[in-house]
Amino acid sequence: MSFEYFVGGRYLRSKHKQAFVSFITFLSMAGVTVGVMALIIVIAVMSGAESYFTSQILGVESHIIIRRHGGTIADYEGVIRQVKSEAGVQSAAPFVYSQVMLRSSSGISGAVLRGIDPEAGGSPIKGYNKKSLIEKIRPQIATESGIQSPGIILGKELALTIGAAEGDIIYLISPKGMMSPIGHMPTMKRFEVTGIFESGFYEYDASLAFIHLKTAQKLIKIGDSVSGIGVRVNDIYRADAISQTILADLGFPYWTMDWMQMNRNFFSALKLEKKAMFVILTLIIMVAAFNIASTLIMMVMGKTQDIAILKAMGASERSIWKIFVFNGTVIGFIGTITGVILGILGCVLLKNYKFIELPGDVYYFTSLPVQLEFFDVFFIVSAAMVICFISTLYPAYKASKLNPVEALRYG
Repeated sequence: MSFEYFVGGRYLRSKHKQAFVSFITFLSMAGVTVGVMALIIVIAVMSGAESYFTSQILGVESHIIIRRHGGTIADYEGVIRQVKSEAGVQSAAPFVYSQVMLRSSSGISGAVLRGIDPEAGGSPIKGYNKKSLIEKIRPQIATESGIQSPGIILGKELALTIGAAEGDIIYLISPKGMMSPIGHMPTMKRFEVTGIFESGFYEYDASLAFIHLKTAQKLIKIGDSVSGIGVRVNDIYRADAISQTILADLGFPYWTMDWMQMNRNFFSALKLEKKAMFVILTLIIMVAAFNIASTLIMMVMGKTQDIAILKAMGASERSIWKIFVFNGTVIGFIGTITGVILGILGCVLLKNYKFIELPGDVYYFTSLPVQLEFFDVFFIVSAAMVICFISTLYPAYKASKLNPVEALRYG
């Protein structure tokens, strides 16, 4: 161990007459600890929220959608075969999209209708697999007892709005009707509620209704065409690149959009909030860094004669500088490591024990989602250490420039 580190270590272990400096040192460490701990927990919660929202959105939305400029897609089977041949594509399924009205015996509401092919794979409804979709979303069929109504799956909030439960009969009213002597007549069709889903997003749960693709085609009178094609990929974070590849192969008049583009505003707001929280909570570490600078300035004032003696014995300005930089860095390092340990412990406790309960009718989740990422922890530790290091530079510089003659004369 070099003498700079030895002397710096002795200065950190203050004697009784310097107890006040030791107390300020402890407060400096505690400030860094609290700042780092708060940053780790808050950023982990923000990352968990982003991951939660991503999983909820992708439980309903396709990773990529393919549409056609100016109308529907007629040769969708050929397009699907071409899309499935692309690298990274997991599945591709057609869909029909339209706005309709739903009416039950006790209520009426607007809804977004999606016609899907339950046998195409890649279920777009959270909580339903291919087998259950085939059973629930059925077209109209004839049975021995008569005509069986086609099945429809409603969002939880939409079902509550119109007062419908599983097994109830509702009526779907489509604006794509026909002309009659008294004017335009909308199409009305009877459906049986065969399922209710909950995505975790109020906007989806309050508006979406799913029926069979063939039934939807007949309702909105588009023949054997579809509104678009939903694509699911193996790596959701490569959806933008795969989307561009598909678009390049299909060419005009097709256009594509990936899930990040569809929800750009939402995720941009989340990222902005995450950055804002990082900046705000970093101020706690900066306050602690000012305490470290104050501690070192007080230490320099208390060690004036010691510095003069060291310089008289041949210690260079660089050696004196290193002593006090070492002191401040050790204070910041201990505070940072303690903060990391407490922050990780806090994240583990929040993840495994639901200490904080949130009302489900107000927030998207009932407990705080936590996702601790190595890069976030590394960035927080690096930022804390850089701030603490910078706070040591001025006191160490003043100590290194101390005149030993003046210090011994007036010390």
